[in-house]
Amino acid sequence: MFAVIKTGGKQYKVKEGDILKVEQLPGDVDTEIDLGEVLLLADAEKETLEVGTPKLEQKVKAKIVEQGRGKKITIIKYKPKSRYRRKTGHRQPYTKVQITKI
Repeated sequence: MFAVIKTGGKQYKVKEGDILKVEQLPGDVDTEIDLGEVLLLADAEKETLEVGTPKLEQKVKAKIVEQGRGKKITIIKYKPKSRYRRKTGHRQPYTKVQITKI
């Protein structure tokens, strides 16, 4: 059985036991959360397919494994002949979740 969920503006195809890195979600490590925007549910054994219009009522349960920040990226702005240079960096926060129940 797998599901397509939407979180953080992105869609993910998940099944039980999967570990995902998603946009930062509120909560502490080892807390259980509900990922409510389920767009599709499919079961290959029973040959069933449920498609939401736009989403389904079911919830996908997940456990927060880690809260962290990604690798640093460097942003450089430069304009020739005008002595304009700017260098900044950014680290995107993320949440690592494990899907426990669909």
